Amino acid sequence: MTQSFALIDGNSFYCSCERVFDPKLRRRPVIVLSNNDGCAVARTAEAKALGIKMGAPMFQIRELCKREGVVVFSSNYSLYGDMSRRMNTIYERFSPDIEIYSIDESFLDLTPVAPEHREELGRDLRSTVSKWTGVPTCVGIGPTKTIAKLANKIAKTTPQLGGVCDLTNDEALRDWLPLMALEDIWGIGRASQTKLGAFGCKTAADVAALDPKLARQTLTVVGERIIQELRGQPCINLESVAPTRKGCAVTRSFSGRVESLEVMQEAIAAHATRLGEKLRHHGLATDHVTVFFHTSPFDNGPSRSVSTTVDFPEASNDTLVLVRAAKWGARQIWKPGYRYAKAGLMTVDLVALEMSPRALIGALDREKSGRLMEALDACNKKLGRGAVFPAAAGIARQQKAWVTKFDMRSPRYTTRLEEVPVVGRA
Repeated sequence: MTQSFALIDGNSFYCSCERVFDPKLRRRPVIVLSNNDGCAVARTAEAKALGIKMGAPMFQIRELCKREGVVVFSSNYSLYGDMSRRMNTIYERFSPDIEIYSIDESFLDLTPVAPEHREELGRDLRSTVSKWTGVPTCVGIGPTKTIAKLANKIAKTTPQLGGVCDLTNDEALRDWLPLMALEDIWGIGRASQTKLGAFGCKTAADVAALDPKLARQTLTVVGERIIQELRGQPCINLESVAPTRKGCAVTRSFSGRVESLEVMQEAIAAHATRLGEKLRHHGLATDHVTVFFHTSPFDNGPSRSVSTTVDFPEASNDTLVLVRAAKWGARQIWKPGYRYAKAGLMTVDLVALEMSPRALIGALDREKSGRLMEALDACNKKLGRGAVFPAAAGIARQQKAWVTKFDMRSPRYTTRLEEVPVVGRA
């Protein structure tokens, strides 16, 4: 049976989640900002029509937003993540195999579905998601994941298709490939576009017609796979089971500038706390962390960017171990006289905790550590993230310059009981 994939994603997903809980926003321009309310990371069609670009800094578009009545939100990741989870639960009713590609995109395996029924299934999928969550979506269907991504782009930009585009038909594929630009092809970045342009390629059809061996020499094996995928030959499998993470990072820009070691260590400790949560969630551990912080290139004062790696005797995901190491690293590279704008922690070569080797000297009591971390995670799951945390991460967080700013965040409607909408209150 010929393979077939569908890619479904939420239209202006963050903005659509905001509109679900405030119908008055349906036809108004809406944007969602990045951390610290820095720049636009999601825009409705109405906001795009006003000329607001992806990544536009808020300070540059503030007057435009006021003048045109643009509704501006801070990022509400609790809401967006939960809405994504609900949507993927719906997808499971339509396909036994799903790959969650990003917070708003998922691939579905439609191979068992007869060709004549695939477009109908796509329309039913869109309708069900809309009815059950209120989020509008588009569906692209193709014989490969790369073509499914192209079909999704076509569905978004061609209103007469009604949000669903099926390119599993050879004739339809031949008609559409010459109309798709290089930047529309999944996996083709700016550098690759330049290389392909040197070969005279301007459209997806031109890329599909390239010699795969030549593409491999120029764009490595990835380029060769893209050509085969555009020709309808699947080379990229569906990852229904997420691959094991090899690295993890927690980085944040500060809402203000940090100029003291004490405040920097609080920020680093808070990042280490979040890193521990992530590692335990995936059942992984690390035997080192890289601490970094730097100034902003937009400030007028002296600039500095610095990092250091701190090793442990053995792999761990214990928050207290991570906090101690992170604070020690920050102390080693600290230098006063600078206004730091961002800090973070990174780690790679993650391992499963139960399979990691033990240290001969300085070994951690894993049983005691495990019970403590289990209790910590249970409290935060029941009471909300951040209900219990190490004192090193700062007590009065809302007053700290390093805390991420969400001044215009909407309520976390689906994950916080105290923020659930109330109907009929006097």
